[in-house]
Amino acid sequence: MSTGNKQKRVLLVMSSVDEMGISGKHTGTWFTELAAPYYILTEAGYEVVLASPDGGEAPIDWLSMKAPFTTEYTRRFLSDEVALHAAKETRKLRNINYNTFDAVFIPGGYGLLWDLAHDSHLIKLIQDFYTSNRPIAMVCHAPAILRDVKLPNGEYLVKGVSLTGFKNDEDTEIELLQHLLFSLEDELKGRGAKYQSKANWEANVVIDGPLMTGQSPASAPPLAEALAERLKA
Repeated sequence: MSTGNKQKRVLLVMSSVDEMGISGKHTGTWFTELAAPYYILTEAGYEVVLASPDGGEAPIDWLSMKAPFTTEYTRRFLSDEVALHAAKETRKLRNINYNTFDAVFIPGGYGLLWDLAHDSHLIKLIQDFYTSNRPIAMVCHAPAILRDVKLPNGEYLVKGVSLTGFKNDEDTEIELLQHLLFSLEDELKGRGAKYQSKANWEANVVIDGPLMTGQSPASAPPLAEALAERLKA
């Protein structure tokens, strides 16, 4: 499907949740997974529109704003009034006509397990993008959203599809696995996905058709670069 856009458009979808269930632990979007694609895609000449289920200010995980998790992209974002405004005034996801977008990029962070993973509008968006061969880029915990996405034939989208996402070992290393609503790795394997991982925290991008996934925060820049390249076509 071609949108006919002269300037290709990317919808970047953030979580509106800032707390991990009843644990009281703060969460939100992982900062570099927002900042890296924002700059890589805008500098490649694409329009990036930020959206979230609630609209308005989308929370950013505090931990990801501190060393050693900061990056050149996060430092730049914090001093960029336009970028900060975009994150504070995200569009309401349900009000967006996603058929006017050429691709979607979903950064990770734990909050999305509580909202995006069961957001019917986003699940429909992913199904429609996949069947129309428009790129779906997801990094870190974002592939967890694929758990309940089905194709028109009723099969799970991930069945037989090669992908990656944040590992159980990575969640365990930062002592958060027990606080999560569900395990990305276990659920996607259970749906028949060909889950592939590398060493903890290593950059790892897996592309299978329109689905483009990254394992960990370090995967955000190469994933965004791969999406930018694909949109040139």
